Amino acid sequence: MTTTVERCDADQAVAVPQRTGSPRLTLFAALLGFVMIAIDASAVNVALPSVGRGLGGSTAGLQWIVDAYTLMFAALLLSAGAFSDRLGANRVYAWGAAVFTLASAACGLAPSLGFLIGARLAQGTAAAVMLPASLAMVRQAFPDAVARGRAIAQWTMSGAAATALGPVLGGALTSSVSWRSIFFLNLPVGLVILLAVVRTPASPRRPAPLDLPGQLTAILGLGALTYGVIEGGAHGLSRPGPLVSLMIAVLSFAAFAVVEHRAAEPMLPLGLLRERVVAVCLAVGFVVNAAYYGLIFVFGLFAQDILGRSAVGSGLIFLPTAVLCSMTNLASARVAARHGARVPVLVGQIACALGLLILLLVDGHTSALTLAILLLPLAGGLGFAVPSLTALMLGGLAPERAGLAGGVLNSFRQTGGALAVAGFGALVANQASFVTGLHTSLIICIALLAVTAMATLALPKVR
Repeated sequence: MTTTVERCDADQAVAVPQRTGSPRLTLFAALLGFVMIAIDASAVNVALPSVGRGLGGSTAGLQWIVDAYTLMFAALLLSAGAFSDRLGANRVYAWGAAVFTLASAACGLAPSLGFLIGARLAQGTAAAVMLPASLAMVRQAFPDAVARGRAIAQWTMSGAAATALGPVLGGALTSSVSWRSIFFLNLPVGLVILLAVVRTPASPRRPAPLDLPGQLTAILGLGALTYGVIEGGAHGLSRPGPLVSLMIAVLSFAAFAVVEHRAAEPMLPLGLLRERVVAVCLAVGFVVNAAYYGLIFVFGLFAQDILGRSAVGSGLIFLPTAVLCSMTNLASARVAARHGARVPVLVGQIACALGLLILLLVDGHTSALTLAILLLPLAGGLGFAVPSLTALMLGGLAPERAGLAGGVLNSFRQTGGALAVAGFGALVANQASFVTGLHTSLIICIALLAVTAMATLALPKVR
């Protein structure tokens, strides 16, 4: 996960009663929320076999536990920044945290798979409005540019570390308590966030435009596409359900393009996609998230269903990758400052592709320790590429378009993760051919990374 950059318009801001509060408290509240969101995006992956045993359901059903969250997160990020501007970041963040906490309780108490998926939809919706609001609060709390830069760096690193540590924490909680404890952990965290937010200064508001037709067609298109891929993989694309769903997706995306072309204030100006740097960065963001979330989903199942590891054993496989990812995050920022953002983005993609080539050695006889070692190049490459991706994209755009660009990039990244879980999950749905499906998923990611790496290499140098 990366940041979106919030826009501020002092001339149009609506005055709100001022409340004193410590900037560090605001940062704490925003950081804690980002950590909670990031952990929920990745921790559940290693708990899926346990959820399946407890609630029943096929691989397709388990895919929806991940994708219900990610899809709503991806689709609503396109307009969540404007929503935060209209109502005030502080207020939106508080309501989002409250809904996320209640939805987490519903997940933990879920009596059936369908109920759990519905609660995950609510979690993803709340996460989408919380993320841009949390960053807006940080920007407002630190008017000094240097202090603000340090605060945003801490906010960003906390989310990256939480994403990497999510599978480890999820495995530990699942094995020691229950998969439900992953969601119950959010209850005290959510309460602390709410107690902190009520003591932070109220945020200004401005009349930011909302593009409801564009938002609705985006949700319908992404949902239908994901449903078609998941059900097509489980039952075959020739069945009426997947075919109709994919047709609805095509029509919805066409309607989205028409709506955005005609809208006076579109949430995704189509002209932005014609910007060379933007197009390449969106493609890279889509592919690296597909590689990370899609393969974490697949390897989480592989460790338990094929290698026979426990949930905590599966989570520990990802512990070295979490440590390395955090270290290369820091290295990425230093290299970008010295050589420009394009260098770490390009090198990171190449490292990812090489790491995936090495992972083709994995089969049903691979030990857990060997798998943990073989995952390191992939984690190192991703950790090196992602932090500089936003900087590369923003380097080619006017400053006033930063908020929009950041939101679009995050939306494309989350969409890549959701579709990879759907597609790769379909490839490994049959346990008898799991390893073949795993290798096919790796080859797909390698090919995509080769294309985006070449496109990145062709970009002009931007510092």
